[in-house]
Amino acid sequence: MEMRETDRPGDEGLARALGWFSIGLGVAELVAPRGIARMIGVRDHRILLRAVGLREMASGVGILTQRRPAGWLWARVVGDVMDLALVGAAFRSPRARRGRLALATAAVAGVTALDVVASRRLSRRPGEPEDDAIRITKSITINRSPEEIYRFWRDFRNLPRFMRHLESVQVTSDKRSHWMARGPAGKRVEWDAEIVDDKPNELIAWRSLEGSDVETPGSVRFQRAPGGRGTVVKVELLYRPPGGLLGSLVAKLFGADPDQQVAEDLRRLKQVMETGEIATSAGPSARRSRRLAAAS
Repeated sequence: MEMRETDRPGDEGLARALGWFSIGLGVAELVAPRGIARMIGVRDHRILLRAVGLREMASGVGILTQRRPAGWLWARVVGDVMDLALVGAAFRSPRARRGRLALATAAVAGVTALDVVASRRLSRRPGEPEDDAIRITKSITINRSPEEIYRFWRDFRNLPRFMRHLESVQVTSDKRSHWMARGPAGKRVEWDAEIVDDKPNELIAWRSLEGSDVETPGSVRFQRAPGGRGTVVKVELLYRPPGGLLGSLVAKLFGADPDQQVAEDLRRLKQVMETGEIATSAGPSARRSRRLAAAS
């Protein structure tokens, strides 16, 4: 009988090893939280460490008692990201033992990487390839014609006006452009993109070129909405962040979720096209808006 990709013995062995590790770590955090705190260089948070220990033990038992414990492994990934956040917060303390914290951060990051690998493998359907890409599909209806929205989007220099993470887009030729954006924790990322399909008033498709910091092939479609209600704008992206899926999880932790970013970008595009400005959430006294030309 043919063995399915997701049933490889190595995957099950890795999951069981992570399950036992989770139980062992949980027991240590429950029995000796003060020693664990000293070892990793944080203050004596016994209640917090014991709560983390209970979480680890629950995850370990769940992994060892389930035939395909993908859900429990993803729970470990979420816990790992929380642990990274706690260790990161400890660095800000004036009494931080930075050497020990750095070692603890490296250890947690290493375990997180293993958890991500095991979770991905056990979550895959039969025949599905390994891929850390994030697939994003978002759409919005805008009360403007496809011609207007296409013309505005096709001038890529307009995109930073409603895409908050973008710093600039430099058009280098009819089909190529250079992009600069703010990544997680304010890190700047750059890439070159090339248009691979351009149907006026209907479709713009692109891909990032070799040597770019990120891989972001995608497309935007402009379809006339039923009943003369404007245009349905549909964005589809394939995003491979630096660091793969682990990099994506860390990015989400720091408020840089690509899926949420695209949804917010489209909402701002709607405001720009329909009203010519982007409203902010500030109160009346501090309210400000950015006046933008909806089309050139």
